[in-house]
Amino acid sequence: MWKVKPSLEVLNQMVPNTMMESIGIEFTEVGDDFIKATMPVDKRTKQPMGLLHGGASVALAESLGSIAAFLTSDDPFSTSVVGVEINANHIKSIQKGIVIGTVTPIKVGRTIQVWQINITNEEDELLCSSRLTTMSFKK
Repeated sequence: MWKVKPSLEVLNQMVPNTMMESIGIEFTEVGDDFIKATMPVDKRTKQPMGLLHGGASVALAESLGSIAAFLTSDDPFSTSVVGVEINANHIKSIQKGIVIGTVTPIKVGRTIQVWQINITNEEDELLCSSRLTTMSFKK
């Protein structure tokens, strides 16, 4: 599925000097049709009530979906990928630990792509279900 076969080393080299670095996102696994990343639940990602901030979950989801869309573009190095719509259903809260985001394709077209991103806790309980639509275009 990937037009550019991603490695964890290459994916994690994309993190520095981005929002992903600021909130502690780290890519951890690449499969034939999925990518996983982790994010800590700490002072960078919590809301005032001490729970994982919904916006942090959405940032993890959009980061995973955008990277996946970039890697499935026909010519990723001359293509720009932008998110055009994202939604997130926050199903369960978490106060500490690590969350794991997994992105999988729903529809991979040349221009429009739709990605499913599930965020779970370390016990594999679903915390957030998100869907991202991206658009790819020539730079």
